Amino acid sequence: MTVIIDGYNLLHASGVFGKERGPRGFEQSRLALLDMLADLLGTDAGKTLVVFDAARAPDGLPGRLTHRGIRVWFAREYPDADSLIEELVDDDHAPSSLVVVSSDRRLQVAARRRRAEAIGCEEWLSALRAKNRARADHDTKPAEPGPHDVEAWKRYFGL
Repeated sequence: MTVIIDGYNLLHASGVFGKERGPRGFEQSRLALLDMLADLLGTDAGKTLVVFDAARAPDGLPGRLTHRGIRVWFAREYPDADSLIEELVDDDHAPSSLVVVSSDRRLQVAARRRRAEAIGCEEWLSALRAKNRARADHDTKPAEPGPHDVEAWKRYFGL
């Protein structure tokens, strides 16, 4: 399943922002978002495409790059990221295997029209974080019982 993310829409919903303000602030905020996504997605990072509006792309940055496995595209030849995402959904040969992450109604309608899954940014991010918490809880090995714990259980069970 491929996930296409409306980058600035998710950035706004996530509350992840860089420390600096001004032109470098957008770059830092994008990197902070991409780092957070890479951490949360793990091995699924390679199935993810984040599309950003090009108006905020720093000079000299390529139109496409990969950040920790996540494909990142800047909508340089498009009026906005939404237009590029719509085109990607329209051109996909198996749109039912797409997930479009955006709270933008226009993109949700375009995705559903092609039978792709559409989900709002807050909902998707919340589900991703919950999945990671559950995985972390499952992967956490319980602490080995100490000598007093063993004795307490023996007493409890009358052994």
